[in-house]
Amino acid sequence: MVAARYAVIMDSQIEASRSKPPVLRRAVAGVVLVVAAALIIKLAIGFVMAIFWTVVVIAAIIAVLWALKTIL
Repeated sequence: MVAARYAVIMDSQIEASRSKPPVLRRAVAGVVLVVAAALIIKLAIGFVMAIFWTVVVIAAIIAVLWALKTIL
């Protein structure tokens, strides 16, 4: 009676072999993660540099206006 209820017998060897992805697939996933991390770091550095140069330009304009006001 029990055998009729569960007609499909599970093969544990097939499930065990699928627990880990192939080495090449894991290597490609690692490369993708490294490239994505590099792009995110590059974007973050670019964002910080853009803010820095904006502040430098604003400070230079304020310095020039101050100098003109002091001279004239």
